Amino acid sequence: MQIITLGDEILRQKAEKIHIIDDEIINTAKQMLVILKRDKGVGVAGPQIGFLKRIFVIHIEGDEERVFINPSILETSHVTSKYEEGCLSVPGIYANVIRSESIKIQAWNEKGRPFTIEASGLLARVIQHEYDHLEGVIFLDHVPEKKRDKLVAKYEKSQNRDNT
Repeated sequence: MQIITLGDEILRQKAEKIHIIDDEIINTAKQMLVILKRDKGVGVAGPQIGFLKRIFVIHIEGDEERVFINPSILETSHVTSKYEEGCLSVPGIYANVIRSESIKIQAWNEKGRPFTIEASGLLARVIQHEYDHLEGVIFLDHVPEKKRDKLVAKYEKSQNRDNT
């Protein structure tokens, strides 16, 4: 499995609900966690690997690996913070993004068990970033247009240089 990068239309599509947590979903979650380690990321969502289903996995150093299936963000705080983000689908590009400082999210794990967590700080940020991927949104969409255009041009230039 490879990470799909900026420019591929799949990143702009909304992921579909998972109706049954079967072996395919469980194996996909395991493979996503392998990709996360391999590519040294903290989160990866289904659309980023060409799997248009509502699933993402996260692993922040010092915390447990987590699988989120059919997640719903129930609450977001009015308090926000700015933090530099990157994305496995936009390698080499980083930008400050403003997000809610804390959230409450409900999802199902890979065993089909529902859970609800309240998250703050980096965990909340990573969850929001990965949730965005399920909605066809990338982190650059949260950046002012002029800055975004410059970052996309920088990314495209780096990709052209890598492909020559």
